[in-house]
Amino acid sequence: MSVSCYGAESEDIKCCNTCEDVREAYRRRGWAFKNPDTIEQCRREGFSQKMQEQKNEGCQVYGFLEVNKVAGNFHFAPGKSFQQSHVHVHDLQSFGLDNINMTHYIQHLSFGEDYPGIVNPLDHTNVTAPQASMMFQYFVKVVPTVYMKVDGEVLRTNQFSVTRHEKVASGLLGDQGGWTHRFAHLPLGTRHPEEN
Repeated sequence: MSVSCYGAESEDIKCCNTCEDVREAYRRRGWAFKNPDTIEQCRREGFSQKMQEQKNEGCQVYGFLEVNKVAGNFHFAPGKSFQQSHVHVHDLQSFGLDNINMTHYIQHLSFGEDYPGIVNPLDHTNVTAPQASMMFQYFVKVVPTVYMKVDGEVLRTNQFSVTRHEKVASGLLGDQGGWTHRFAHLPLGTRHPEEN
């Protein structure tokens, strides 16, 4: 039995058995997924109820990220990510743009190993979003650093400076709630000898 994709059928998606199948078909078409209560699969799976139960949840992210010595970015945002018109976006329809709280706390962020006396300017940063759908951007300049220990051991690491910008996200393509770190590696370096 073929289950409707509500007009979003395509060459590779002929039927949608689950709510996620319908969401994916809509995403591939570039359509907004606004009212899951009108979709039989989503009603059957309790999609709206699940979203309601999760609305005040947050997340804790930790780990390591390896980046090349070129400009780039990494970001955190709710929703499933995809490409639309060559722009990286997130499906926020199930959250509602007025319900996204991007309050965040950065316990620790560094670009390489720490050494005695290093200051990582974003450590213990606590930011409360003044309203829903805020976009926070951290512009980071990374400086290669050589730390020379008394015993002759050399540690190649990085220091960085940062500037933060925030605004209310419009919800338009590429202007969505979340927080982004944009970083650039500077073509200069510093040397720090260990103190006795």
